[in-house]
Amino acid sequence: MISLSAFADDAVLKLTQDDNQWTQARKDYSNTGYSKLSQINKGNVRNVKLAWSFATGVNRGHEGAPLVIGDTMYIHTAFPNNVYALDLNENQKIKWSYFPKQDPSVQALLCCDNVNRGLGYGDGKIFLQQNDGTLVALNAETGEKMWDVKVVDTKQGASTTNAPHVFKDKVVTGCAGGEFGVRCYISAYNIKDGSLAWRAYSSGPDSEVLIGANFNKENPHYSALSVYEDVNGGNTEGGSFKALPKDKLKFPESDLGVKTWLKPQAIKNGWEHGGGGTWGWYSYDPKLNLMYYGTGNPGTWNPDVRPGDNKWSMTIFARDLDTGMARWGYQMTPHDEWDYDGMNEIILWDAKGKNLATHFDRNGFAYTFDRTNGTLLVAEKMNKFANWATSVDLKSGVPNKDPKYSTHQDYNAKGICPSALGVKDEQPAAYSPKTGLFYVPLNHVCMTYEPVESKYIAGQPWVGSTLTMFAGPEGVMGGFMAWDALKGKSVWYNKEKFSAWGGVLVTSSDLVFYGTLDRWFKALDAQTGKELWKFQVGSGVVGNAMTYTHKGKQYVGVLSGIGGWAGVAMNLGLQNETDGLGAAGGYKELTKWNAAPGGGTMNVFSL
Repeated sequence: MISLSAFADDAVLKLTQDDNQWTQARKDYSNTGYSKLSQINKGNVRNVKLAWSFATGVNRGHEGAPLVIGDTMYIHTAFPNNVYALDLNENQKIKWSYFPKQDPSVQALLCCDNVNRGLGYGDGKIFLQQNDGTLVALNAETGEKMWDVKVVDTKQGASTTNAPHVFKDKVVTGCAGGEFGVRCYISAYNIKDGSLAWRAYSSGPDSEVLIGANFNKENPHYSALSVYEDVNGGNTEGGSFKALPKDKLKFPESDLGVKTWLKPQAIKNGWEHGGGGTWGWYSYDPKLNLMYYGTGNPGTWNPDVRPGDNKWSMTIFARDLDTGMARWGYQMTPHDEWDYDGMNEIILWDAKGKNLATHFDRNGFAYTFDRTNGTLLVAEKMNKFANWATSVDLKSGVPNKDPKYSTHQDYNAKGICPSALGVKDEQPAAYSPKTGLFYVPLNHVCMTYEPVESKYIAGQPWVGSTLTMFAGPEGVMGGFMAWDALKGKSVWYNKEKFSAWGGVLVTSSDLVFYGTLDRWFKALDAQTGKELWKFQVGSGVVGNAMTYTHKGKQYVGVLSGIGGWAGVAMNLGLQNETDGLGAAGGYKELTKWNAAPGGGTMNVFSL
């Protein structure tokens, strides 16, 4: 545990240590999703009942989790991103509500449903990142707007779906829009007045990516001009790639975010529309003063338009919270050919005297790093069905791609695993310091993928690919596992009929809670994976489980309301196999369990 005495001025950190409350998107700075509460345990969880519920009135995907500060629960919704403050002392009476006035047309920019991943809290303020790019600070007691600031330009196709994260005196927020050719960034605002503290782009010159002389000091090979060569003898423009040995890597002096976008065919400077969305979950180590996050896919899904490694998309960054300067950065999927967004959560933990960070990526590999310097310690497949790469070389950090599953314009590549959804998408895993294991919700989906010609037009979709999805080799579309991040292997694994799209909660009583697309909210034994309890809610779950106490009683809650990429096609009534970026065909059987769009509901359970 972090010693509070060294950080006496960090009021937000102190709140995260109080298990009676839920004051961060993933409970704490480290993104663990872990609570020491144990009133509900393996011996009595079978007696858990629905205590109360709250309907949001919004019929789209409800991702993320509410916050509980003191005796108030703060609930967010999908677009139009309404916020409700509920008084837990008065039968969840609405203390105040906030209804943003957003242009409805912004919904067209949200590629994968009208989701919002939650709220932030600090300095007596509730922070809402609206889908239209406006970051709002609300008085936590009254709901009065204290300040707001525009984070992205929707005219360029950018939007915002992430939860704002409060670390110390900063509010950190992101950017979405890789499918519109947006050049994304991450931004830190001063909590008092909303003034911009710093902004770091995901592509472009070092001065704008905030890369300095000490970047990747311990691992300079992460900063190579190219980590692949074309086996056909070309210069990585098409063809099949193989990893370069370390003695052949080239190290330019600067600006890899420009120089690794080679010979763009569709536009003059590919990096200027380089994607690299930052709409996931962020973590922070106050001792190192480093914050961690991942960047998403490079602009356009057609890889032939953007030859080269396309840095710094698909990258895990560690940045100084005060300045934004990058301490280290590791690109997981150089020259992404499959839309394997790298923005999933980074979970911070300690073991064997080391400060570690673990990340479960869409590309199917689970990574463990020394978080002080980025040294890669473990990189193993979460499930053997992932086939786009055979392995990751630990010395170079480079994935060994299988050329059979490479993608190129006007070629329909078949049998690629995982699909663009990844082996795990945005649904966050959890870590228990008691068991030393991670608990991971999984997708088990493969795809066909055909890049096509697509011209860039500002503010218009720039996907450049069509795809279809289907169940993986085991015949199911999801799973749930416990993972040993030092050994790089699963300890137990359960199949799920559909993707497990709900974020995970684990408690000190060795209970694991998560929700499923077919409307179940479940509790498992953290040591064995045995199902101990389940309850069927009104709609599929894409929200994150959470827990708190009120008047000495423990409650467990989750937002239901199907949506996200997996549910967007059903919400919109899309039926063609390729609709919803392939989700319509892949998840068509979901209509048997969710016949109507997902109505948002907060479900709260207790003994």
